[in-house]
Amino acid sequence: MKGLLIKDYKLILNQKNFFCLMIALSVGMLLFSDDVIFPLGFLIFVISLFTISTISYDDYNNGYAFLFTLPITRKGYVKEKYCFGLLLGLFSWILITLFGLLVILNRNTLPIDEFMISAILILAMMIAILAMTLPFQLKFGGEKGRIALIGAFGIIAIIGIAINQILTSIFHININLLLENIPTINISVLAGLLILIVFICLWISYKISTKIMEHKEFLSVKDCNVFSKSLQLFLFIYAIFILFFRELFV
Repeated sequence: MKGLLIKDYKLILNQKNFFCLMIALSVGMLLFSDDVIFPLGFLIFVISLFTISTISYDDYNNGYAFLFTLPITRKGYVKEKYCFGLLLGLFSWILITLFGLLVILNRNTLPIDEFMISAILILAMMIAILAMTLPFQLKFGGEKGRIALIGAFGIIAIIGIAINQILTSIFHININLLLENIPTINISVLAGLLILIVFICLWISYKISTKIMEHKEFLSVKDCNVFSKSLQLFLFIYAIFILFFRELFV
């Protein structure tokens, strides 16, 4: 697994300019905006996509068929992807959290305990995103995996909206009001419970991904999109769009 980690690290180094650009953009949002929560989630979300890029690269031009001629197992390959995603996510989370703490100490814009609880919740979201994306990418490959993932997120969003509407209209339960009435002292407990839940989901996701790789066949050459300049451009435009949308409606 060490060799695979080194391989993926080398791949990330090829994207170091884009990596540094996203970090600089997030730090800039921290320095020139009063909101210290959004840059934290933004950077972690973007950086988590780098793990997907390594899978697309491995899948490119039937690369799996060559990769598994080396002394590595399919289970070890899956384990490495999850470890690499966690390491990359934790690195970006620690980095931007430290910057956020420095900004809070200088400006006193937000209580530190509230910021750290938000940071823990965002970390949980990062783990949940990793747990959802990796099985799709391993199952469908680069392009089809992204399409399937967008469809899955869309279905989850629709189900969430439908449940909220049902609770509000039929049972007269206001979710937002319930969340606002949760005592502050319990938020840290809920954050810890959420972390535990997402790690359980990550373990389940790992088992699913292992089964997917064990039954995956590498026979045909696939036209997969590698994490190239086009995807970098898409992510950059997406970042600008999110910033514009947020300033427009928040």
